[in-house]
Amino acid sequence: MREALFYKKESKNRITCFLCNHNCSILENNLGICGVRKNIDGKLYSLNYGKLVAANIDPIEKKPLYHFLAGSYSYSIACIGCNFKCDFCQNWQISQIEEAIGLETLELNPEDIVKETIRNKCPSISYTYTEPTVYFEFAYDCAKLAKEKGLLNVFVTNGYMSKESIEYIKDYLDAANIDLKSFSDSFYKKFCKARLNPVLENIKFMKELGIWIEVTTLIIPKLNDSKDELESIANFLASIDKNIPWHVSAFHPDYKLIDIERTPTSTLDLAYKIGKNAGLNFVYIGNVYSDYGSNTYCPNCSKEIIKRIGFFIEKKEIYNNRCRYCQKEIPGLF
Repeated sequence: MREALFYKKESKNRITCFLCNHNCSILENNLGICGVRKNIDGKLYSLNYGKLVAANIDPIEKKPLYHFLAGSYSYSIACIGCNFKCDFCQNWQISQIEEAIGLETLELNPEDIVKETIRNKCPSISYTYTEPTVYFEFAYDCAKLAKEKGLLNVFVTNGYMSKESIEYIKDYLDAANIDLKSFSDSFYKKFCKARLNPVLENIKFMKELGIWIEVTTLIIPKLNDSKDELESIANFLASIDKNIPWHVSAFHPDYKLIDIERTPTSTLDLAYKIGKNAGLNFVYIGNVYSDYGSNTYCPNCSKEIIKRIGFFIEKKEIYNNRCRYCQKEIPGLF
């Protein structure tokens, strides 16, 4: 347990947390929406500091990040909790606090995390699987120490953190994959118990700060798969930067949405075309095999410059961040 950042005492029994855009007003002995930040005697505490529910060595492509240290491995950690309540969560056993009660945790400190990252020859640490915002204090301490040791830091996030928290960690956060779950506020309210606009604003804000951004949309049949909605997402990303990679991923039935079919390949192909038509230079298909949707193509000469099979690179034709064939600079960190 650690005293939390980003809160203000409003009265004798009430404090406001402004770590994320829920801005929870929390009475004494109560928890925020995330279930891991508690008002104890007028102070806010992070209950999950250093209590890991996952620690793995993953290909960075699994995050997914395709333009950041491509082909490398990332030491990937998670603490329990999330500030969303997504009905379609694919890590619900560790992210949804009511489902994870009694789950065994491994207690580590930031020094342990950095040592394990170096020992396993990983150039980066990814804060992933659950929502890194809700274990921000631990992620921050790890990221700061990691940076001192020459390691890079990655958030895999729903993008709902406050601008204050982004500002606080910006010097230590190198890349983020942000879920843009829908372009509908009503979808966010119904299925995630959140709002759309803060996510859109944070995608813009993190891009402005120079953090490398990739965006993922899990495409759920009949809920967020309409042509109009996919076009809205693609056009929004293109309006910020046409070099933002957009990952369109297949849904599989899970958690509370077990009666919905898997995403048809035709829908993923359509999303890919929509992204390209909107002017996005890099669109990727995830969670299913695609003979073209995992590969990186040069936006100048159209040559295949990275060929991927699943999360692994079979061929790489990028040198010093440039296409081997035409010398076009490829955005990202390769």
